Amino acid sequence: MFSMTLLYSLVFIIILLALSIRILREYDRAVVFTLGRFTGVKGPGLIILIPAVQQMVKVDLRTIVLDVPTQDVISHDNVSVHVNAVVYFRVLDPQKAIIQVEKFYDATSQLAQTTLRSVLGQHELDEMLSEREKLNADIQEILDKQTDAWGIKIANVEIKHIDLDDNMVRAIAKQAEAERERRAKVIHAQGELQASEALLSAANVLSQNPQSMQLRYLQTLSDISGEKTNTLVFPFPIEFSQIFKSKD
Repeated sequence: MFSMTLLYSLVFIIILLALSIRILREYDRAVVFTLGRFTGVKGPGLIILIPAVQQMVKVDLRTIVLDVPTQDVISHDNVSVHVNAVVYFRVLDPQKAIIQVEKFYDATSQLAQTTLRSVLGQHELDEMLSEREKLNADIQEILDKQTDAWGIKIANVEIKHIDLDDNMVRAIAKQAEAERERRAKVIHAQGELQASEALLSAANVLSQNPQSMQLRYLQTLSDISGEKTNTLVFPFPIEFSQIFKSKD
């Protein structure tokens, strides 16, 4: 009878120890409640809880990667885009993360979605595409301020993709093509202007010296004669006839 009682006692003690002992990893913390009241944060390593009296909620202190689902955003210039992002955050204060908010992961996810739509909606499409780093910093700052009361630190925010509707993609392609054509015409016009200015300058120089005009004419004839053709037609300058008349 005594041996059976001892055996039962040993089994009870083993079960009690199994329910009391917890081993937490280096990145884990236990938020402990005693009879429903917060009594401290324990860990890492070996901790002991009183069964049926104390309960714990384990919190991971490592950086958490939160994938923000794709959001439909209307930009400031009324362009509809689809945007998704990723948020990196970690728990700095386990007590606040458990007591101040219910399911801090879901709360951070919902806050990130609404903040993403709110911030991007204040900017035009060109700013979204060209100033992504600035938008990332703005979203991070807003999230960090709002999650500070939850004991959460927003480490980084990255906008991954900004997708446009097919109609908007075609419209942007047409706009880019029109811009390229405009630049090509401007460059062509500038080239024509520079060429005309150079020709005018050359004409002024040649007009001041008739012999230079004749030498230029003879050089042109030499260039034409080098072409592979049987017939050459070229104008005869009036100045040459005047030279021949002067010889007569």
